[in-house]
Amino acid sequence: MDYTTKLSYQSMYWYNDGLKKAKIRDLSGAITSLKKSLQYNRDNIASRNLLGLVYYGRGDVMEALVEWILSKNFQSHDNIANYYIQKVRENEGELEAVNQAVKRYNQSLEYCRQNGEDLAIIQLKKVVAAHPDFVKAHQLLALIYMHTEQYAYARQSIRTAYKLDTTSEFTLRCLHELNQMRKSRNVKIKEGEKKDKHTITYNLGNEMIIQPISNNLKENAGLHTVLNIALGLVVGVAVMAFLVLPGITASREEKVNKQAIEFSDQIATQKAQISALKKELDEYRSTSEETEDAQATAASTQESYEAVMTVKEHYLTNDMSDAAMLEELLKVNPNSLGTKGKESFDDVTENLYPRMCTSLYATSQENFNVANYEMAITNLEQVMKMDEGYNDGNAMLLLAQSYEKSGAQDQANLKYQKLVESYPDTDAAQTAKEALDAQNEGGGDAEEGEEGEEGDGQDE
Repeated sequence: MDYTTKLSYQSMYWYNDGLKKAKIRDLSGAITSLKKSLQYNRDNIASRNLLGLVYYGRGDVMEALVEWILSKNFQSHDNIANYYIQKVRENEGELEAVNQAVKRYNQSLEYCRQNGEDLAIIQLKKVVAAHPDFVKAHQLLALIYMHTEQYAYARQSIRTAYKLDTTSEFTLRCLHELNQMRKSRNVKIKEGEKKDKHTITYNLGNEMIIQPISNNLKENAGLHTVLNIALGLVVGVAVMAFLVLPGITASREEKVNKQAIEFSDQIATQKAQISALKKELDEYRSTSEETEDAQATAASTQESYEAVMTVKEHYLTNDMSDAAMLEELLKVNPNSLGTKGKESFDDVTENLYPRMCTSLYATSQENFNVANYEMAITNLEQVMKMDEGYNDGNAMLLLAQSYEKSGAQDQANLKYQKLVESYPDTDAAQTAKEALDAQNEGGGDAEEGEEGEEGDGQDE
């Protein structure tokens, strides 16, 4: 198995692994496997399309579009990525909603950096309402709830993220922390109950209230009255703080929000400009490479043409040996020559090639008989370049036998197989088939059979 085939197999292995994980909503694991698949073979269209679907399932629509566009560039026709891109573009309302959700998510991150958790929660609630599959938004909302000690809401958000992606490391870590907090809280409550048995406990919403039992309410009626008055004052102050202060600061916050949105739009515009410039630079580099390739092809064509003209001149004046002319002609690529160059090439090779094939084949037989297999291979390879089927395939058969005698069994088998496929009605092909069949049978007897067949081929 060659190196390219091994890379292809390894890429398909990770693609199958990613597909299994995607089917059980293990999206993080699927992304890891599919990225490995593309590392081994970046042209694996199936892996790239599935990676886009996994990103789409996590709510990362922009990342999904990037993968599908790359897939379309690698294979423009018969590619299901075209269908995915078309479906996304057809629903412009959904695409705009996703774009707004991403902007609000980025704005929420900025609020968190400025210790504005309340504003971040408001924005993230809008995000998950407009784009329910956005895993990152659910995770960030849960993290903010944990930071503000709203553990019930945090558990609800992180469970939603867990349903969308069951193996996300961040989601699992948040669930673990919430479970640890619940256990620690239960232990503290039990310790408090052991220390003071004269208490009662009851639940108020998501909170557990522990209240002492009063044995003599009448004796403490005055104290209760004072406490109620104090509690009323505290509640009044709190109401004023929450109702009046937001009204006073509303205009200021609105102004700050507008500025933040404007900055976000400016950043997005600059990123788009940078992306366009990068694309233009890549196109320029691609054009430069194509120009260099064209120049190299032109130079090769000119060299081949000059070589043919030089050999023809010596051929006509008969002042160059056949071996020297053959060495120069074998360096020429006939397909790169023009009409005149091809005519000159054919004029020289029409007589030179048959004469040299006869000479080199005879020399190779002598080399084979004296076990000089390396020289036989060198001469016969030149014969193959001139006439692959020379002498009804016997030249190729002798080359295969020379490879086999020199220990290059793989090369020998390739020549045997080519004889069987390209020249099936010749004696050489029959001898090659017998040699291959003897190898397939295996064992010492098969090896002796191969040696006998090689001897017969040489006699021919």
